[in-house]
Amino acid sequence: MIEHPKAEELVEAVARFLDGVRPQLNPRDAFLARVAVNALGAVRRELQHGPAAEAAASERLTALLGRQGMLAELNADLCARLRTGEMDAATPGLLAALRANAADQIAIDQPTYAPEPR
Repeated sequence: MIEHPKAEELVEAVARFLDGVRPQLNPRDAFLARVAVNALGAVRRELQHGPAAEAAASERLTALLGRQGMLAELNADLCARLRTGEMDAATPGLLAALRANAADQIAIDQPTYAPEPR
């Protein structure tokens, strides 16, 4: 049975290749290769951690909004409620949910970012 490489493995292989040839490139292309390697790292983290982060965000928003739905729908509903003033910073659980959702996304996008302690 032939097993195809997983997306994470392909992304990692391309990143290693780019990192390997980067020292031989002119400065501009070396910089662009480094940008590409960083982008591939974000893709890899999104593939690895994105589904869990989205599931957790959906759970938080479901509890906060009192209804189920797709994450995009829940986000749209939350935005609408914020715009109309139905929900605001005083809404129980809102800030905690937003902080947790942002922290999960930052862990994917910028894993070395260290937020200020609260």
